[in-house]
Amino acid sequence: MMSLKFVFGPCALQALDLVDRHSVTCLSSPSGRKAFQVMGGSGCLYTCFVSCHYCPCPAFAYTVLCRNEGLLCKHILAIYLCQAMGVTQQASVSDQQMSLLLSETAAPWHRNVWCCVQQVDQCPQVHRNSMDPTPC
Repeated sequence: MMSLKFVFGPCALQALDLVDRHSVTCLSSPSGRKAFQVMGGSGCLYTCFVSCHYCPCPAFAYTVLCRNEGLLCKHILAIYLCQAMGVTQQASVSDQQMSLLLSETAAPWHRNVWCCVQQVDQCPQVHRNSMDPTPC
């Protein structure tokens, strides 16, 4: 456990809590597509895509995408831990349901990127023409 905390920081314990609460479900469609849904500690359901390393949660947008201070959020780490431990809940969805999940999940991503851009615009340490949000 100390190794996990050393590598992943404070989100390691939060991810382990999600694993203990069986909060991770793998959704599979007949075409072979997979998505994961993680019930967050706040009760929000996040649809995550491990294949492209993406979670729509605010922590992922801020810590990983904007600040570049972490590798992943607690939801993605919980997915990896559940897979490694073989405790991921399984559910089947139709291809239409999977398509709907994909299209619904795209909207928060655009909003998160827009928030990053807005932070860059408001950050005095960054030149206005820079799109690198790291200094904010």
